[in-house]
Amino acid sequence: MTKSSSPASSAPYRQSIAGCLSGAIGAHGLSESELGRWLEKCAPALHDLKADHASGRLPLLKIAEETADIDEADAALTRLLEGGNAVVFFGTGGSGLGGQTLAQLAGWNLPGVSCCSDLRHPRPQTRFYDNLDPLTLAAGLNRLDLAKTRFVVTSKSGGTTETLAQLLTTLAAVKAAGLESQIPKMFLGITEPEVAGKTNGLRALLASLGVPMIPHHTGIGGRFSCLTNVGLMPAMARGLDVRKIRAGAQEVIDSLVSSSFPAAFAPAIGAATAVGLSKERGIRTLVMMPYNDRLGRFSEWYVQLWAESLGKGGEGTTPVPALGPLDQHSQLQLFMDGPREIAVTLVRVASAGEGPVLDAEMAKTAGQGFLGGRTIGDVVDAQAHAIADALTQAGRPVRTFDLAALDERTMGALLMHFMIETILAGRLLELDPFDQPAVELAKTLTRERLAR
Repeated sequence: MTKSSSPASSAPYRQSIAGCLSGAIGAHGLSESELGRWLEKCAPALHDLKADHASGRLPLLKIAEETADIDEADAALTRLLEGGNAVVFFGTGGSGLGGQTLAQLAGWNLPGVSCCSDLRHPRPQTRFYDNLDPLTLAAGLNRLDLAKTRFVVTSKSGGTTETLAQLLTTLAAVKAAGLESQIPKMFLGITEPEVAGKTNGLRALLASLGVPMIPHHTGIGGRFSCLTNVGLMPAMARGLDVRKIRAGAQEVIDSLVSSSFPAAFAPAIGAATAVGLSKERGIRTLVMMPYNDRLGRFSEWYVQLWAESLGKGGEGTTPVPALGPLDQHSQLQLFMDGPREIAVTLVRVASAGEGPVLDAEMAKTAGQGFLGGRTIGDVVDAQAHAIADALTQAGRPVRTFDLAALDERTMGALLMHFMIETILAGRLLELDPFDQPAVELAKTLTRERLAR
């Protein structure tokens, strides 16, 4: 099976690459034989990935089975939130985007939706500061009731400059507010365990202040950490069932273990298609376009995952975030009629029949009679399917993911799918998807400039 995957009705998602093949879009798509060759090339990588799972060499493939770290994080968050009504997460890159992706599933950062709007199950206000900006940070701290605010600070290495700068600024503000004695109750750190001879600035600073810490997984870092306590703690703060998130991820791992060849494993099909389109058809840009506000940050997470993992040694394709139907009115013109180097992935959440019903008489008066009696969900569903048809008719590669529901299980499965797809794509390109050597130069030069 190559054109679609996860066919069972009970599966968390269904992927289709039919719109990337020549049978649907003509010469601009991969032929069946070309796709078959790339799937065949993926076979050794899939074999190695299965071996990595069996041996435990790649901890990401085992994380969904863990439970002790969930209990530890839950207990730490419960203690932290005592007496507080807001929690701020400091962490940049993968230390921020994974948690934001999961928090948005629970309603964080949605237009017109309060960050703690469910009065039946009140949750703390949730804030994320991942980008370092002096005005934003200062304004945010000034607006917080510091006595009732709690802070989670994440850096795997403990040496992330941006995160440490945010922490230093916040500690100074807390002290200035006369709350210095409360610091051990107001802060929590997530960083690697102490290692003899290895410097960890975050650990050293927090330990000197009596701030508790929980361990960052030593074998899973940055953009791959969304299913560790780094991503799950914000999910807990938003009231999500993180065990269901991991259960969804485990379904993808189970599929990995049971798949004997790449064409039977959805992430392998995705990796073979993406790399094949790049090498055979000159695709240079991959657009991630979900049709749901709660997946907006997911697109941003995907961009970092793909770009930082595969953009090295002259290889890689440029990932672009988009959001439907909004970006039908901004970026779609380029996708439909720009250079033939763009492939689009659409993520569609079943929405037909959902939301407010549109008044028939008023719709007719507005010249949009076809909207009468329809729901908002009907409109979005129609748009999400129409854009796939339009791209296909224009001969533009388009892949679709269809979700019966958007919940913890589905999100966990999507996150694991794209992490594994990225790893397999990296191995197809014969590069290491886990390092980021070019980024280190900028970090070094930043330190040197500040030390002058």
